[in-house]
Amino acid sequence: MPLLTPRDIEVALRRMRHWTKKSSTIAREFQFPDFPTAIRFVNRVARLAEKAWHHPDIDIRWNKVRLTLTTHDQGGLTERDFVLADRLNQAYDAVLSYVTRKKKESRSKKVSTS
Repeated sequence: MPLLTPRDIEVALRRMRHWTKKSSTIAREFQFPDFPTAIRFVNRVARLAEKAWHHPDIDIRWNKVRLTLTTHDQGGLTERDFVLADRLNQAYDAVLSYVTRKKKESRSKKVSTS
């Protein structure tokens, strides 16, 4: 897969929520309510990365996960990086939605047993 031009990268970044370019990488920090939720997300990242055979650098700091993408064998950014970044954004939304739903269910159970 060919490297993207600076113009292609600029256009792709405009459609990506919260991703920033630094040198030949794009990165985003994801924040979670707690450590177990952050790890739930990292597990999703691992499955997506394996399926795509494209693996981000992962930095975990309690409730924050920073992901950095580049296409190492091409020496910079390719469409693969932006496709995976989009999937990672979707995974983040799904994990937060799951956690929110579970908290609501838990509160409902507490209210009904009171």
